[in-house]
Amino acid sequence: MQHKTLDPGPQQVATPTAFVLFGATGDLARRMVLPAFYDLFCRGLTPKEWVLIGNGRGDVAHEDFRDHVHKSLVEFGPGEDKIDQGQWAEFSKRLRFAGGGFDEDDPGSLLDVINEAAGGLGEERQFVHYLAIPPSAFGSIASGLAAHDLLQGSKVVFEKPYGESLESFGELDQLVHSLMDEDQVFRIDHFLGKEATQNLHMLRFGNAMINNNWSADAVAQVQIDAPETLDVAQRAAFYDATGAFKDMIVTHLFQVAAEVAMEPPASMAAEDLQTARESVLGQFRPLDSSEVVLGQFDGYTEIDKIADDSTTDTLAAVRLWVDTDRWRGVPFLLRSGKRMAGDHELVSLIMKEPKGPLGDLPDTAARLEISLKGKGGIGVALILKHPGPGLTVSEQRIDLSLADVDPGEGLDPYVALLHDVLIGDRSLFTSSDGLAHAWRVADSLLKNPPRPISYQPGSWGPEEATELTGGLGWVTQRNEQAG
Repeated sequence: MQHKTLDPGPQQVATPTAFVLFGATGDLARRMVLPAFYDLFCRGLTPKEWVLIGNGRGDVAHEDFRDHVHKSLVEFGPGEDKIDQGQWAEFSKRLRFAGGGFDEDDPGSLLDVINEAAGGLGEERQFVHYLAIPPSAFGSIASGLAAHDLLQGSKVVFEKPYGESLESFGELDQLVHSLMDEDQVFRIDHFLGKEATQNLHMLRFGNAMINNNWSADAVAQVQIDAPETLDVAQRAAFYDATGAFKDMIVTHLFQVAAEVAMEPPASMAAEDLQTARESVLGQFRPLDSSEVVLGQFDGYTEIDKIADDSTTDTLAAVRLWVDTDRWRGVPFLLRSGKRMAGDHELVSLIMKEPKGPLGDLPDTAARLEISLKGKGGIGVALILKHPGPGLTVSEQRIDLSLADVDPGEGLDPYVALLHDVLIGDRSLFTSSDGLAHAWRVADSLLKNPPRPISYQPGSWGPEEATELTGGLGWVTQRNEQAG
């Protein structure tokens, strides 16, 4: 098999680095960020000299924080049997914790711990501040970093959602830009860090037979579907203040839609990819509430920390229109929800039925599917003759798991994005302008959302969400029924 290298791939950064992880004992850090740091270290992609300082309100000893990190790796990382004791010993000795919180008026113990832990990194050290905290605290921490002289030459990573409305986004964006330059800001979206999302580029631009059909001329509908079987109990307070629409649609799925809909970039360089993705975001039509379905699973308000009268959506489905010559008239269907019947992350390009001698082909839909789940995969559903004496057509599938693609093993999304922060590669991060476009698309809906429709846990959600597909149905459901 022939290979052509377009990019040298992951590389170790020489600059000594002090990572400061705000929200270090929280759920997001435990599930995603801490395992990613460890993976980055095990792959030899951290700088030779580095330290990781966790920050939080509690008074946690360094040794207790190391124990917390180890438990995180056992549960969400490689697992106890696969943690190399030598690597763990080397990794853990670089872990520190600074308690007492942190804000503009009171830095807690962070400055003291930085002086102790990062003092040996030298004058050329850099800081990477990772804000794994609720969005409501972004402004306070950013102001604190400026007040305590921790922003000079630093990179600051913001988790999503970056803002909760067009107005709150604008206020946060103005504050952040008053404190730091745009090239210091990394707004993370782990969907963009997925290997399979990045393969959207290669699949399209590397294969003329696909690229030539990547438009309204051939495509009847685009579906981006991310149902989840998970509950929200572990993060109930955050989720009830956010909901499915803001947690998944405005953030992750709008960005994936832009990856699908963008025009070919001038090159695969970071700035050109970001420009192409965010230019098409500016062409998304503002959502119409008649083309949006919100749902809430039965029993949601019985969860601890959820108000009895909560109207938070646990499912959101939207019909989105992209007003470019390439995609005008093609609906983009986006859906995500909790406590649903399946667990998928699937992009599907459903092809138009060809005109010709076969006539109408009921209950069939030729399509290209890109799974973003796990290592990812590519599927093609084709209309073929069913074996036998008669002329019977049927839908047949061809599937390729990206885990089987030789050579090498891809980086998990958070590992890839952390590495990109270190090397300053912004191609998989959202810019201020791109997020402003996204919040404008959602603005009128957020100001006047439809009331959520109840649905049974373990179902595919309210029938109204399926009706948005115009009779085609959701591909994820179709595949499960066929399988």
